[in-house]
Amino acid sequence: MDTIEAIMTRRSIRKYTANRVPAEVVEQLLRAGMAAPSAANEQPWHFVVITERKILIQVPTFHAHAHMLKEAALAILVCNDSDLELSKGRGVLDCSAATQNILLAAHDMGLGAVWVGIFPVEERMNGMRKLLNMPTRIMPISLVSIGYTDERPHMEDRFKPERVHYEHWMGPASIAPAKPGKGKK
Repeated sequence: MDTIEAIMTRRSIRKYTANRVPAEVVEQLLRAGMAAPSAANEQPWHFVVITERKILIQVPTFHAHAHMLKEAALAILVCNDSDLELSKGRGVLDCSAATQNILLAAHDMGLGAVWVGIFPVEERMNGMRKLLNMPTRIMPISLVSIGYTDERPHMEDRFKPERVHYEHWMGPASIAPAKPGKGKK
């Protein structure tokens, strides 16, 4: 699968088969996450791989939108480490890029995945910290639910030209720039 195809066809998957995900596939997902760009190349992240069913089924007790974890083969919690985040405030962005890399890699490998938001909801962040006995310097950002897909959502074109602006803000009726070679000389 090429990059554009992966981006355009990836969808949030919340239903999974009972098949386990091999350890080498999980390592590939983690490698993809760690290949993400980060501010000043700080890489302020940590990843917690959760495969124990008793842990996965506890997340919905404090996160109302995490019920898919009851069927997931695993989840990867992407966390920001404040000790590694020298460019303060950018770790959330870095961890978001890592999360997107994991989602795209999972899709490319034939897995289904969905981004389960943790940050900035305190109840969710504190729930994950308590559940996983995390140090206070570690901020849980996102949880990626992963498994072999048991659903096929339809593809849709999400492009909205009215939200594209060229050169400066022009309102809802932005005008596309002139094609190269067609402007004044």
